[in-house]
Amino acid sequence: MTSIQSLTLEVADTAAADRFYTAFGLGAHVRLRASEAPATGFRGFALSLTVSQPATVDAFIGAALDAGATPLKPAAKSFWGYGGVVQAPDGTIWKVATSQKKDTGPATQQFDEMVLLLGAADVAASRRFYVDRGLVVAKSFGRKYVEFASASSPVKLALYGRRALAKDVGVPMDGTGSHRLMLGCDAGSFTDPDGFAWEAASLATTP
Repeated sequence: MTSIQSLTLEVADTAAADRFYTAFGLGAHVRLRASEAPATGFRGFALSLTVSQPATVDAFIGAALDAGATPLKPAAKSFWGYGGVVQAPDGTIWKVATSQKKDTGPATQQFDEMVLLLGAADVAASRRFYVDRGLVVAKSFGRKYVEFASASSPVKLALYGRRALAKDVGVPMDGTGSHRLMLGCDAGSFTDPDGFAWEAASLATTP
């Protein structure tokens, strides 16, 4: 296993979700699969888009809100840059951010990087789990944050503490049921210490 090869969101209504992600500007980047698996509260993960400038953050956030997303954190300046957080109608939390504080050109709906942030009960244990399966650590801040090298993957994997991730995206940390997320890789099927499921990438098809 070297990276995430596919990412599939499990949603109750694939047609509605497809309309949302097309309007959001991510229709070509998100796989969808029908699922009625129960899920309540925080599902333990968030997806983050890194973009080039504040105007592009605003473009993505605005498109998401216009398409029916719920604001969790309005786009604003911070110590690290500029960003905001929304929740899609299917329940997936999306963070859009840039390290830049000033615009350098017209707004676009292009992102530089997509990062899957998994909320771990024990970041160190989850790190060991993924390293044992062949992932390479690119950045590490003790038990607080771990980022893995993405190789040629369209999605980078990173680990946060569950409580810290929930706080970062502006939701309570409690949640039960399915993560409603399936990850594809070249290492077959397995489940990580926090219940996130992986499958052979060839199985991750869009209905």
